[in-house]
This record gives sequence, C-alpha cells and structure tokens, in this order.
Amino acid sequence: MSGAYATFGLAPAIRAGGVLADGGYQVHRDFVDFVVDGRPLLFRLSDLDAVSPLASDVPPAIFTEQVRALLLEAEPPLPGGRFVIYGCPECADLACGAVTAVIERDGEDYIWRDFAWQTDEAADLELNGYHGIGPFRFRGAEYRAALGDLMEGSSAPRRRVLLIGARVAVLAKLAAALRTIGIGADITQDARAVPAEELRGYGAVAFGRAVGEADRATVLEAFERAGVDIARVDGLAPIVPLLVAQIEHALDRGPLPQRRLVGLAAADGTADVEVTSACRVRLTAYRLDRFHRTHTCEVFDGVLEPGRHRVPLDPKAVKGEAYVVARTTGGVLAAPVTGERRG
Repeated sequence: MSGAYATFGLAPAIRAGGVLADGGYQVHRDFVDFVVDGRPLLFRLSDLDAVSPLASDVPPAIFTEQVRALLLEAEPPLPGGRFVIYGCPECADLACGAVTAVIERDGEDYIWRDFAWQTDEAADLELNGYHGIGPFRFRGAEYRAALGDLMEGSSAPRRRVLLIGARVAVLAKLAAALRTIGIGADITQDARAVPAEELRGYGAVAFGRAVGEADRATVLEAFERAGVDIARVDGLAPIVPLLVAQIEHALDRGPLPQRRLVGLAAADGTADVEVTSACRVRLTAYRLDRFHRTHTCEVFDGVLEPGRHRVPLDPKAVKGEAYVVARTTGGVLAAPVTGERRG
C-alpha cells in the first residue's frame, strides 16, 4: 500500500431541503463532511445524495459514538471492518444504499480503503467498488485532532428562521413548508419584543417585500444587541418554494471554496450556472402573473461538468416577473430574471 499521505479535515455541509416542483418535499440535513486533500470527499462520488454519519440532528450520544467509531474506539458496524461513510439522508437505512469503507490502523496512521456502494451486510468490491477512490493514508495526529475537536467543540447549527412580513397567509404557508423539511420557523412583526436568549436560537431572519428598510434595520439591531451573527434574507417574491430556497442558502454555513453550486444569474432568456464539480443541477422557474398567481416550470435537469454553463430558458416560463432556483443535493441558489445580463 502506498505510503503517500493525504490530508484529513472536516467541514460543515448541508443536504439541501426544499419544496419541489411536483409538490413533494426534501428534508434539510446539516452534517459534517470529510475533506480529503482539501476537497470534500462527497464530491468524488459524482452526484450522490447522501450525508455522513456526523449529522447534527442525531442525539449527542449517537454523534459521539459515530466519532469514536471513526477513531476505531468502537466496533465496526459492518462485517470486514467496514464503516458507513455516507448514508441515506432520509432514513439512514442500509437497504437504501450507503458508501462504506474499511478503516484500519497502521502504526499511528489511519487508512481508509476499499470504498464500495453497499445495500446489505456484504460488500461486493468487484461489482460495486469505487475503484478510483483511495486508499487514503492519514497522519494519526491530524486525524485524531480533527475528530477530537469535533467531539469537544461541536455545536448544532441554528436551524431556525424568524419570518417578518405583511402577508400573514404567505408567512404561515412558508413556516409550514420550512417545518416540513426540518427547519424551525416563527413569525413576528416586532423582534424587539423577543427576548435575547430566544433571538440567539435563530440562524436567519427573512423579510417580506413590504417590510421597510427602517423596520429591517430595527430588527437587525435587536439581533446585534443579542450578540447574534444573523443571516439576512430579503424575500424576492411571495412564492413559497422560492423563499424556502433563499432561506436554505442563507442557512448554509459551509466554506465557499467547498461548495458545488457557486453561481447563478438569469437574463436575456438564459441562466448562467457555475459549479465546482460534476453534479446534477435542477433549474426551476417561477413567475407571477398579473393576478399574482404563481406558475412553476422545470426548465433543466441534468449533470453539469465543473465550470460555467449557459442554460436556455423557456420564454413563457420567465415572462414578466420571474425567478429561477438552481438546486443540487448540497446547495441551492435563487436569482431574479432580469432584462440585462451582468458580468
């Protein structure tokens, strides 16, 4: 086995939830991804919709047990010394499929090898092995320090959003949609009445279009006095799936260099999309007609290679006041459709 070392690190990541065009929901998951040689390991697995075992919504005792397992302080959950590296984001059931690998010690070093896609107790490396991934040899001190810091200093992300706006019916629908995908939401008209300890539980505040700038500033000042670094969302339009996408993006605290979807703009009948690794991208257009009814159109669903891509938009789908949402398994962006292309 090669003696070359790979670097090991950890970084926050999300499995983007959302309200889908077909009316379905996708659950939001926060987790910690493995970063190998400066790049998220999940990105090497094409467009896999999965999360690591280090998810923020598992009970603390289970989270600690997962960390101990990666440190080989607990027995492997699968035969042959195999550990689940990524699993189903909905149920974590092995039957849905999981990426597994052998984790072992070689002196002070930790080695991850024989990656495979597994749906039952036995892994078939010849049929389902990831032959182009690994083995990875990690220096023991670096490996233990990263996982040890996670166990000692981890804190659950603030997956709650405060909604402020004039259209109560829209806010109620938005709050219900967010709760369905696993994000807490509360509605208020005056954040000054909210105790500081409650404000510290929010990760984002979303403003409707009718909220004036002076009122927004007052709300943000309340968060500042409470010592909260809050993400601000200025709602593009009273369209629930669009607002959900904006809030999902605001709650994503993953490092920018380690995101897949990094750019979106729409103008002149096309959408410009930028991704950092090969992944499936879905583009959905939303528009409001003159009666303020929402119309939804799926305009693209396919795998894009790293780089910038120009995707044509159906003129009927973006007529008038329109917006585009780009979604991958690990991120989401929203943008208005404008008449001029910028940049």
